[in-house]
Amino acid sequence: MNDADDAPETGSYVTPGEGYTRDTRYIEDRILDDPDARWPVEPGRYRLIAARACPWANRTLIVRRLLGLEDVLSAGMPGPTHDARSWTFDLDPGGVDPVLGIERLQQAFFARDPEYPRGITVPAIVDIPTGQVVTNDFAQITLDLSSQWRRFHREGAPDLYPASLAEEMDPLMRHVYTEVNNGVYRCGFAGDQSSYEEAFDRLFTALDVLEERLRTRRFLMGDAITEADVRLFTTLVRFDPVYYSHFKCNRQRLVDFPSLWGYARDLFQTPGFGDTVDFSQIKDHYFLVHRDINPTGVVPVGPDLSGWLEPHGRESLADAPPFGEGTPPGPPPAAEVVDPAHTPQAWVR
Repeated sequence: MNDADDAPETGSYVTPGEGYTRDTRYIEDRILDDPDARWPVEPGRYRLIAARACPWANRTLIVRRLLGLEDVLSAGMPGPTHDARSWTFDLDPGGVDPVLGIERLQQAFFARDPEYPRGITVPAIVDIPTGQVVTNDFAQITLDLSSQWRRFHREGAPDLYPASLAEEMDPLMRHVYTEVNNGVYRCGFAGDQSSYEEAFDRLFTALDVLEERLRTRRFLMGDAITEADVRLFTTLVRFDPVYYSHFKCNRQRLVDFPSLWGYARDLFQTPGFGDTVDFSQIKDHYFLVHRDINPTGVVPVGPDLSGWLEPHGRESLADAPPFGEGTPPGPPPAAEVVDPAHTPQAWVR
């Protein structure tokens, strides 16, 4: 069974008469800061495969940027769509990843297990010497970038998972995942009216709670950005361009939530967040791949994205800078700069 973001282009995402259940069986190996581990942390050994279109992969690109790991963990970026076999490297010259030498991410999964039975998902980390996928456990990948790769963080890298906040952060992040990150998919891939309405109510109940939480605090955990903010941001940034219409999450738009909209703009305008977002790839992925809910494959022209650049005024909610004792990351590597035509700047008149 394929994940929703990774199912075949010609496949079905909706089971008539049933609610949507995500397949969460991943390769759970970890890359550890232990020389005796099966997969030890080593600069240059691994390649992160992360399609910009995918919200789960977008998380890893943000965390990698915030921690300054670009020089020790390279990134390969498939295009926004995929065929019945897997994500493809159609944005690279010749359609081949220049480091792994493969056309399809599927090849790295099959190098690990020739009969790999589940979804070919992103993000995935590949061991360059063997060409094998090490892990595609997206939730653990970003936590390990913060903890296991700490020796290679840039100077001034923020602490995205402070030990002092873990007891409160962990249940909050689980709630964000079940109710919001995955909640939009439960709406979009509901196979009957009652499943859709239940999913719809759960999603907006959660968004109402988060709206209230963010009314008095700049970020989810207070004054500083954490992993929890990364996880919520990648859903919010896709909400109006995709989820509102495509997934029928249409009680209201993100721009109609004063706190959530200001919060999302605040993060978008923070280095490491908005500069990883490619709105054109996001829309192409959802509207072209999900043919069972958008059979014509027509990609909407809107919405107007210029609002993402408007002042948010949320600095007044905090007494400290957004990265706490850390500093913002520098500019993205030249090869990873988002096409300006795919950004909010292209909408500014």
